[in-house]
Amino acid sequence: MHHEELASLQRPRYGSIVDDERLSAEEMDERRRQNIAYEYLCHLEEAKRWMEVCLDEELPPTTELEEGLRNGVYLAKLAKFFAPNVVSDKKIYDVKQERYKRSGLHFRHTDNTVQWLRAMESIGLPKIFYPETTDVYDRKNIPRMIYCIHALSLYLFKLGLAPQIQDLLGKVDFTEEEISNMRKELEKYGIQMPSFSKIGGILASELSVDEAALHAAVIAINEAIEKGIAEQTIATLRNPNAMLLNVDEELAQDYQNELFEAKRRKESNARLKNGTISEEERDVYEELLTQAEIQGNINKINIHIALVQVNEAIDRQDEVALMAGLNRPALSLLEVLPQNSSWYLLQLCDSKEQKMQIAGVPNMLDKSEIQKEVSVANAEAEAHKLRIIAIGHINEAIDQGNPEKTLETLLLPTAKLQDVRPVNARHYQDVLHHAKAQKCKESQDESALLWLDEIQQGIGDANNNIKEAAILAAGISMINKILEKGDSQPILMILQSKFGLRVTPECAETYFRNLSEAKNLKTREDSNESPWIKLVMKNMYDYYYNVDAEEGTCVAPEGVAPKTSWLTGEEIQNIVGQVTADYNREQLWLANEKLIVQLQAQARGFLVRKNYQERKAYLQNQEPSAIKIQAYWKGFKQRKSYVDRLKVLQGNVAAVVKIQSWVKMWLAKRAYRKRLQYFKDHNDEIVKIQAFLRANKAREDYRTLIGAENPPLTVLRKFAYLLDQSDLDFQEELEVTRLREEVVTKIRSNQQLEKDLNLMDIKIGLLVKNRITLQDVVLHSKKLNKKSKTQLEEMVMVDKQGIKGLSKERRKKLEAYQHLFYLLQTNPTYLAKLIFQMPQNKSTKFMDTVIFTLYNYASNQREEYLLLKLFKTALEEEINSKVDQIQDIVTGNPTVIKMVVSFNRGARGQNTLRQLLAPVVKEIMEDKSLIINTSPVDVYKFWVNQLEMQTGEASKLPYDVTTEQALTHTEVVNKLESSIQSLRAVTDKVLTSIFSSLNMMPYGMRYIAKVLKSSLHEKFPDATEDELLKIVGNLLYYRYMNPAIVAPDGFDIIDMTAGGQIHPDQRRNLGCVAKVLQHAASNKLFEGESEHLSSMNTYLSQTYQKFRNFFQAACDVPEPEEKFNIDEYSDMVTLSKPIIYISIEEIINTHSLLLEHQDAIATEPNDLLNELLEGLGPVPDVESFLGEGAVDPNDPNRESTLNQLAKTEISLSLTSKYELREGEDQDLKSLMIKTKRLIVDVIRTQPGDTLLEILETPATAQQESAHLKLVEKRAILDSKTPEKMKHSQSIFEDGQLPVEQKKRKIQRNLRTLEQAGLVSSATKYQEIINEIAKDIRNQRRYRHHRKAELVKLQQTLNALNSKTAFYEEQINYYNTYIKTCLDNLTRKNSRRSIKLDGKEEVKGSKKLKQASLKYTAARLHEKGVILEIEDLQTNQFKNVMFDITPGEEVGDFEIKAKFLGVEMEKVQLHFQDLLQMQYEGVAVMKMFDKAKVNVNLLIFLLNKKFYGK
Repeated sequence: MHHEELASLQRPRYGSIVDDERLSAEEMDERRRQNIAYEYLCHLEEAKRWMEVCLDEELPPTTELEEGLRNGVYLAKLAKFFAPNVVSDKKIYDVKQERYKRSGLHFRHTDNTVQWLRAMESIGLPKIFYPETTDVYDRKNIPRMIYCIHALSLYLFKLGLAPQIQDLLGKVDFTEEEISNMRKELEKYGIQMPSFSKIGGILASELSVDEAALHAAVIAINEAIEKGIAEQTIATLRNPNAMLLNVDEELAQDYQNELFEAKRRKESNARLKNGTISEEERDVYEELLTQAEIQGNINKINIHIALVQVNEAIDRQDEVALMAGLNRPALSLLEVLPQNSSWYLLQLCDSKEQKMQIAGVPNMLDKSEIQKEVSVANAEAEAHKLRIIAIGHINEAIDQGNPEKTLETLLLPTAKLQDVRPVNARHYQDVLHHAKAQKCKESQDESALLWLDEIQQGIGDANNNIKEAAILAAGISMINKILEKGDSQPILMILQSKFGLRVTPECAETYFRNLSEAKNLKTREDSNESPWIKLVMKNMYDYYYNVDAEEGTCVAPEGVAPKTSWLTGEEIQNIVGQVTADYNREQLWLANEKLIVQLQAQARGFLVRKNYQERKAYLQNQEPSAIKIQAYWKGFKQRKSYVDRLKVLQGNVAAVVKIQSWVKMWLAKRAYRKRLQYFKDHNDEIVKIQAFLRANKAREDYRTLIGAENPPLTVLRKFAYLLDQSDLDFQEELEVTRLREEVVTKIRSNQQLEKDLNLMDIKIGLLVKNRITLQDVVLHSKKLNKKSKTQLEEMVMVDKQGIKGLSKERRKKLEAYQHLFYLLQTNPTYLAKLIFQMPQNKSTKFMDTVIFTLYNYASNQREEYLLLKLFKTALEEEINSKVDQIQDIVTGNPTVIKMVVSFNRGARGQNTLRQLLAPVVKEIMEDKSLIINTSPVDVYKFWVNQLEMQTGEASKLPYDVTTEQALTHTEVVNKLESSIQSLRAVTDKVLTSIFSSLNMMPYGMRYIAKVLKSSLHEKFPDATEDELLKIVGNLLYYRYMNPAIVAPDGFDIIDMTAGGQIHPDQRRNLGCVAKVLQHAASNKLFEGESEHLSSMNTYLSQTYQKFRNFFQAACDVPEPEEKFNIDEYSDMVTLSKPIIYISIEEIINTHSLLLEHQDAIATEPNDLLNELLEGLGPVPDVESFLGEGAVDPNDPNRESTLNQLAKTEISLSLTSKYELREGEDQDLKSLMIKTKRLIVDVIRTQPGDTLLEILETPATAQQESAHLKLVEKRAILDSKTPEKMKHSQSIFEDGQLPVEQKKRKIQRNLRTLEQAGLVSSATKYQEIINEIAKDIRNQRRYRHHRKAELVKLQQTLNALNSKTAFYEEQINYYNTYIKTCLDNLTRKNSRRSIKLDGKEEVKGSKKLKQASLKYTAARLHEKGVILEIEDLQTNQFKNVMFDITPGEEVGDFEIKAKFLGVEMEKVQLHFQDLLQMQYEGVAVMKMFDKAKVNVNLLIFLLNKKFYGK
């Protein structure tokens, strides 16, 4: 729980005195006024919540409620709620308060208050409660109005019209400022606050006829309720003097239960008020139920039963039961009409179904909802009846054929027809009459009627007809007029807008010309026509249009003949359409001229082809004759040419041969000499080109190896040699193993030294302050020196031979442990579950020892990768199982988060925090002028404590003060002002250092932050980015960095000399900076107790945005597989097996824990862990672990020897048990590794394009010989390999097989792997080729990482050696200090001396005791040591005697209390406890649970009397 929540829980309620101060009369009066203001605010909150429930809308905040009620709008709405027949929405002025919000109060707002008063009068609320209108509008007496609202709520609850108002006194909190402001407002009123607690009694007396009888009846009812017997309670309820209505005997038990609960609530609230109301002001009805409250609870039960009956009837669709429920008096529903029962059922069913769909679960309808639906059903039923009547009138008027009568019926309000236009009456008659005739014809029923939807459709059709006809008529008129005028300009616009035709602008003149010609043909010079034109709508209805008046009608004009010389609409459309079609056809020909030419060409081509085919057919018919003629002619020519050439050659054979030989020889020599000279001239270039081509080919092959998705076998064969191990590889592996062992041993040694030195710090601190015996310090010093020497010897002599260093018969047992720890190390699920199965204190110790040991403190990349996997698995497990709310990560202390932070702060001597924070922290500490203290109270308390310790007299200043009181002192104000000025500048320096060092932050911290964010987002998908980043910030800054800033000496951020410590001013400066950074990282502003720092809130918000970006960037890291380039086969590539250094005791403890929680962490029976644990058997003890004879059974120090042997560290070379299996149980991963090794051996000696080709092609003798040489070379190398780096025997035997046997084994293994889905013959086993390429790449990266790890391990070891040297320097410093103490004690104390073995020598063989001190309580009261004693007056202090006697141990005191010589009590007092309380700022403590003692002055007294200070 946060300190703000604690503060709110511990804050005293007004009206009660919880401190030990005696208040003056003025202070008590001030407290009383504050109490009145608080109570009035509670009543305001009660009224606000009750009105919100009634009105179903939100009211202004409590502190603004008085002002919000002045306009009377909420009061009038409340009146409408309980008296809807008196007040309606129309009677409420400014119901949406728009006028009020715009320009404030208006005098008409008083009408709302008057409406409220009238509504209360209509329901019978006694006028004694009524406020005046001016009390509300002018705010003369707002408490009177609130008082009236409380009385109204009780009265309405009695009537069953509203819920009961809550009693919130002492249950709601208001700030000091809000209470003070209300107190000032009440003082302005200058009125007597009404007694809200007496409303029930006053209401009862106002409504009662016989007050005494009513009072007696109510008392009897309360007594019967208390007895809990329903029969007696119902009898008292039916007493006529109680004046209770609607009491139903069948509901006796329900009445009893409800009234009993109501009485218990009222009694509970009364107990809260007893501290604030005097005996004279208390009312008998403060704990008893009033008549109104009893009636209200009866009504509540009656209404509930009635609502249940109504809702059940709705669910059953039972109309009779529904009407019975609606007519129950308890509901008092208005206007429930029997004839509308079916409407009620339908309306209520729909309402309940809608409510269930919205809520998602079945819900009951409440009273207000039922009343609303009843009113809606009544209105719908009445409207339905009126519509039926209106439909009859309309159909009757249509049959009469009178348009005026039809229009009149269509305009009936009850018909609710839309868009009825009187000018269209004639057309309505025609359309509706036609529709009715059509309906009668289709239904073959002459009495068929048009219904409302059909009538509405007819009206719409008629309106559309007339609208379209008017537009068309106007277009006809406009076209004919422009034709007469000869103006062609607007013709396109008219045709488009009036006729809706698609016209072409290029044809405008053609349109005009053709239309003019057509019109001229119809025009007659002697004609004298009327201005009317006639159109036919829908081919059946006539429409007349006056072109002069531009008006239309459906009624034919009397005595007027329509125009015949004008073009009609149909003629205009035909002419325009013909012109447009002609133009489009012409354009189509022009646009396709090429196609037309092509068509013509096709036709001509057809004719030519026809002639050709005819000629060809003729020749085909004469083919034999044509061939014979051609053959004869060709043969004649060829024979003649051949004979002539043959004669020339036969006459010159020798010359021809000689010429040919000389030409060929000359050409060949010339080409050779030219090429040879070219090579000689460019010898250097040729060499470079050859080297470039070879290198380029090699680079291309390597890029193919590392970049190609499927590298070819020919490329892989060139780089297979990289998988061989050299002597340098073995040397580097041995060196890494040695350094890792030294680092782990050194870490464990330093951790133990640090613990012992911390304990030594405490001992010396107690020696200085508490005066403990010096023997304890000397004894611990000896142990420390002895342990340091022993650890140094162990570092040299510790068994470094692993399992070979133990007895031979125990080697098999240890091999089983090697298999167990390998499984635990590589499968993080087991350890993750085990951590959460143990208690937190036990799991913390287990993490600090076994887990970090199991992963060698992440001393290489493999172990860091596995440790991160453990952290990730455990964190996800903890979030899924233990985190219910996102803030649990912050408010709780998650085990995994604590483990991650602890590891990244101190494991392997990492100095990340030092590099990140050391420069800026040193700068802050070295600035001697920098003094920051932002807590006024701390400054004040330090000042008072220092003053009392120096003077030995009690200060007249109070010990406990508020921030405001502390700021009244000049010393505090000056310090605070200078601190705020420099705090921001110092914080900026730290921020700059943090933000610029993101890449220095450990990868493990950033990765766990990423896992934390993603896991929380997965579990809480609705969480915002800001919420997630605050959790990340809590990890990265608050848990990881913040402690190092506050205590840099505790986290190796700065170097401290032996005995040195940080000055309190420096530590306070760092604490203030850390506080500001903590607020900024969590976006928490300075409020409440830190209000004096609120000027930095803007700075905090700006800094939070920077932190937000920093946290987002910190989470942007690659996955461990990508970061460390590690996968499931990585262990098979490395030379050496994983080795851990663990003590025998830790092995036994881990075995015990696994067996204890085996069912929880290995739930499956065939789990590998269960198999390994079954093989190990029960947990051995140390002696059985080491074997018989390890310890002499007659050795008197046998137990200590066993304890020492238990701490012996041994090295375990971790291996997987399942690598060693053969046959059908062979592990697929191990099989994949062996197969890859065999394939590499084969492809290195036998080439081929694919693996299948190599496996199917027999090896030649030369290839067998090359393979044999490779095997012999590997055997020589293996003989030099250290034992712990050798591969298993099965892998060695596979490597000795001949080529053909290896091929056969490869084929068998490939078939097994293909069945498992790891490889596929369809791809020619390319999958395993890809895996071998990956191994080659990983081998190269591993060598680079190993070199880097050698450097890193050496640096870590150097840092650990420096830390060890620092601890040894501290040990020497402490030894010198203790020697000095011994010398001083020998000189000063002649009665007692210290032996080196820690025992006392006492002169004279008698123990000397210091004399005890005796003081009366009065004397101690004068010294200021005793402040007061409960139940004892000051003048009785002289009768109390305190006897202070020192104990056997220095620093222990026994204090006895005697009254009049009789020993009453005694208590043991430890001096160090007093010093601890003084350090924590505790000024006053209780002794004997009665006496209050000044801690500072008691320390001063004991120092002076017993230690001479």
